[in-house]
Amino acid sequence: MNFQELAAKRYSVRSFKQMPIPKAVTDQILTAGNAAPTAHNNQPQEIIVVQSSKGLETLKKCTECHYNAPLAFIICYDKEKCWKRDYDNKHSGEIDVSIVATHMMLEAADLGIGSAWIMYFIPEAIRVEFELPDNVEPVAILIMGYTDAEPSKEHFKRRSVEEYVTYR
Repeated sequence: MNFQELAAKRYSVRSFKQMPIPKAVTDQILTAGNAAPTAHNNQPQEIIVVQSSKGLETLKKCTECHYNAPLAFIICYDKEKCWKRDYDNKHSGEIDVSIVATHMMLEAADLGIGSAWIMYFIPEAIRVEFELPDNVEPVAILIMGYTDAEPSKEHFKRRSVEEYVTYR
């Protein structure tokens, strides 16, 4: 399948089979994230793999949007490793890890693993429950597993490119 087909095929999954993801597959997903570009190649990403029963129960204290997925990645960045623009000190952390997470979701889709990007979580709960140091900021939770449902019809509704692209 080419990239356009893969990108169109991937959708947010909220229903998973209760089957574990093999470590080799998890490693491939992490490797795809590792290949992602980051500002100045600083690689500020910090990722927590949550797959044990205890870890998944702990995750449920932090978000109601876990959908009983058998695997989750808590995607964070280290504030001390981010590149910053010198004129306004805007740092690259959220952008960098968003690219990392996107690489991971697309690799998962290519491997037949469904995923959803979860932004609806309590950052302080993640910080406490997963013992994050102050310099590590959680941005997203990627839940993953073998899909137990088809995409909704809404997934296939897209604006046309002409609606949002302007040429100057």
